[in-house]
Amino acid sequence: MTDFETETALRTRLQELEIEHRDLDDVIENMIQNLYVDQLLMRRLKKRKLQIKDQIIRLRSELIPDIDA
Repeated sequence: MTDFETETALRTRLQELEIEHRDLDDVIENMIQNLYVDQLLMRRLKKRKLQIKDQIIRLRSELIPDIDA
């Protein structure tokens, strides 16, 4: 796989994760508005959202070009 293909794959994955993160945020917000909330499901969704955020941060750092000192 070339550097260009690798970067393209990373950017595509990053976009997918950002969309999933926003979607989870919306789901969590909607659940909060509900009077009866499944607390276990809420915790799982929040944990998944944090995992995705960590992956997004890692991918963004991989996309930063190395700078020669």
